[in-house]
Amino acid sequence: MTTFLVVGLGNPGTEYISTRHNIGFLVAERIADRFGIKFRIAPSNALIADMHDVDRRILIVKPQTFMNSSGRTVKMLRDCFDVPVDRILIVHDDMDVPFGEVRLKEAGGSAGHKGLQSVIDELGTEDFKRLRLGIGRPPGKKDPSDFVLEPFKSGEKKELDFVIEEATEIAVKVAENLQ
Repeated sequence: MTTFLVVGLGNPGTEYISTRHNIGFLVAERIADRFGIKFRIAPSNALIADMHDVDRRILIVKPQTFMNSSGRTVKMLRDCFDVPVDRILIVHDDMDVPFGEVRLKEAGGSAGHKGLQSVIDELGTEDFKRLRLGIGRPPGKKDPSDFVLEPFKSGEKKELDFVIEEATEIAVKVAENLQ
């Protein structure tokens, strides 16, 4: 059976639910809803929703470590389910992409994203897929660390559902098209 990991990056805890940094979690939740499956607690310090049929298994993951330690969970799941890195998709916020844009990237560096850097460090490679969800740059001289932990603005919230839906479509297609 072919296994594919879709990992939405975010921070656990109710205080982070609607923040920019948790857009990866929002996409993971939408994918699980699409498949009609629920998240369960896994021993890998993650919430996992498991979709499988005869030929393939798609694990939708929300690490329950904080963002900057997400790589430990990804590595543990990769090792446990023997998933090659080309069958891992990391879904994350990206300040270098304008708000509302969704970009699929085959590989590359972290561009300063500490959650991605954690995944790179733990897997020992940059050769995994990423779905970059644009959150835009912080206004003025606002600290980027503060910006990502803020909720979306009211104007952004109106578009957010469309962004999450587009990202969900792309993630599902990527996962389903790998045989």
